[in-house]
Amino acid sequence: QAPLVESGGGLVQAGESLRLSCQASGNILHIDTVAWYRQAPGIQRELVAKITRDGRISYEECAKGRFTISIDYSKNAVFLHMNSLRPQDTARYYCAADLRGLGLYERWGQGTQVTVTS
Repeated sequence: QAPLVESGGGLVQAGESLRLSCQASGNILHIDTVAWYRQAPGIQRELVAKITRDGRISYEECAKGRFTISIDYSKNAVFLHMNSLRPQDTARYYCAADLRGLGLYERWGQGTQVTVTS
């Protein structure tokens, strides 16, 4: 039981930055891994980045060098800092919780829209 709520999306111009937040309702240490995914219309949902409760981080190619995932244990939240945004980053961004580290990602947020104009 770990509901997630995303926020921080918006409309920005290319080159600008956004910080997305993924707020857990309870202790985020009860979640093994939190991942950020994104999905644009007509395009398959793709993984962006993930972070484990002990701080291990991985990025997909689309995020490397531009995005930073972090966790704030005191706030029970995971963040995705997105720099140098490009129109190709336009998508709805979701956070998902893999509760036990089994790859199931049982809990998903409602998503937050990111739109990047050129």
